[in-house]
Amino acid sequence: MAFLRLGSKSEIFHREGHTWVCTSGLPSDICINIGEMSFNLHKFPLLSRSGLLEKLIEEYSNGEGSSLNLRLDDIPGGAKAFELISKFCYGVRMELTAYNIVSVRCAAEYLRMTEDYGDGNLVMQAEAFLNEVLGNWSDSVRALEACEEVMPQAEELHIVSRCIESLATKASADPSLFSTTSWGRETRPSPEDSGLWNGISTATKTQHTGEDWWYQDVSFLSLPLYKRLILAIESRGLRPETIAASVVHYARRYLPLMNRQSSFDDVNSTVTNMPNTCEADQRALLEEIVGLLPNKKGVASTKFLIRLLRTAMVLHTSPSCRENLEMRVGAQLDQASLLDLLIPNMGYSETLYDVDCVQRILDHFMLVQQAAALATPPGIAEEGQIIKGSPDSLTPITMVATLIDGFLAEVASDVNFKLPKFEALAATIPDYARPVDDGLYHAIDVYMKTHHWIADGEREQLCRLMNCQKLSLEASTHAAQNERLPLRVIVQVIFFEQLRLRTSISGWFFVSDNLENSQNQINSAAAQQQRDNGGDDDVKQRVSELEKDCSSMKEEIQKLMKTKRSWRNFTRRLGFNRKSNSCCPKGSKASKLRAVAPSSGNRQQNCEKIEVVPPETVKVN
Repeated sequence: MAFLRLGSKSEIFHREGHTWVCTSGLPSDICINIGEMSFNLHKFPLLSRSGLLEKLIEEYSNGEGSSLNLRLDDIPGGAKAFELISKFCYGVRMELTAYNIVSVRCAAEYLRMTEDYGDGNLVMQAEAFLNEVLGNWSDSVRALEACEEVMPQAEELHIVSRCIESLATKASADPSLFSTTSWGRETRPSPEDSGLWNGISTATKTQHTGEDWWYQDVSFLSLPLYKRLILAIESRGLRPETIAASVVHYARRYLPLMNRQSSFDDVNSTVTNMPNTCEADQRALLEEIVGLLPNKKGVASTKFLIRLLRTAMVLHTSPSCRENLEMRVGAQLDQASLLDLLIPNMGYSETLYDVDCVQRILDHFMLVQQAAALATPPGIAEEGQIIKGSPDSLTPITMVATLIDGFLAEVASDVNFKLPKFEALAATIPDYARPVDDGLYHAIDVYMKTHHWIADGEREQLCRLMNCQKLSLEASTHAAQNERLPLRVIVQVIFFEQLRLRTSISGWFFVSDNLENSQNQINSAAAQQQRDNGGDDDVKQRVSELEKDCSSMKEEIQKLMKTKRSWRNFTRRLGFNRKSNSCCPKGSKASKLRAVAPSSGNRQQNCEKIEVVPPETVKVN
């Protein structure tokens, strides 16, 4: 930390209670009162350095030799600053640092300690040292913090703006281009780099600096100063991700609710025990933090934004603040997890979790997706289709569909969860966004199990949300035996499973022909390659390997041809024709289904009488 020593005389001041006494040997002829403190001094050293004190002494002095009492309650920095100024006037040794330079500079300006009252007066020396402080990062932070005590005077002298300008310039610069010592930053060795060997420290490494090196330092600033600093840094073109990371760090420091997963008990106890003044301060702080976050998508994690939204609900922030957070979460909903969406209900709704909030977030996500689809050039992605990518990749809307299905399954067990809200939330996701409807089927099943009193018509309406053709084998097996489902849905599930089985078996009949064609192509390719590169040992070896593969494939074909009759007998037992419907001539008739209405007996026995027919011929009594 930078410092400046002034004066050469030894200490002549000592304190007695609330009084400072000068022990120079001469009796005091002036007493200056500042708050509770009193300074028993001499007129000449003061008026020779201060224009204000010279004026006051002339105005209020009653005569030579008389003692004078003055009050200077308005002096910036108060008694602490005037103590240093008194030592400067007497030439006593004193030290200026980044902690006291602002108050001393403001007090010197207030007392008019300019060059008109002696060369090298305090205004000039304090200004020169302040410029040195502003060249150092850590000292600039300390000076900016010290401005809080003398804010009006510091603003008038432009000290605040100069500190912010200095910090913003350094924070937006590349730290690799500067040494840490030139900025005055304190580098703390990491625990793994420090140690003792025979009582001697072996810490020689210095920590590398990244983009977050300044977050901790500026987090000690008050909100108004921090806000001005962030806006100044942003105006210099610093990456929005870096600015958002600093804001997140600041929010976690001053918003206690951000550091824990809120539950219903925590919410109730926090609202009850939090004082009104504290709650108001927290509310104002949160709204300012939301305003400081850059508008760019993805600069803050979805988990942090949802945690911020929960805290905003607890603190009852303005509707515009909550709407802003919901829009931010909706823009990147595909990055959220199921646990993030389980937001405790703070309103008057009867549901355990805030379903309405999730619905608003989902609606905004769909608006963003629609806008992105309109901006996509034709030919890149067709309407109603998912953009193709790697097999393991998922598009955002598919990920959100899985997320919402999981959320529905979680909240479906709430007896107060109304059917229209369930249907609205499930129907917001388009059908093409669900490659498999297992998650939606699970949510519907949980809802019907919990809300067992709903009518048959409502069950039918609920089941229309899912597509029976998009159920997996496990889900179809479960649905075929699920007594909570309407009979029409069970019949559809069984029909599509039989249709899927027929398609799979029919595909086996084309395997032998495909294998024979593959064998001929491999043999011709090997022969051609041998003719083109005859005599080459490497080519001969590759041809030999291809011939071995062809021989093994031929053996597999022969085995398959032997078992072909067994496959045909197997398909006859299942009720299939010799060929699939797709291969039948136009005059042939498709197989029909006779659905027998279930009696009051066992439903499983009745299902055995169901034959395969197209779905449009199914009739339910």
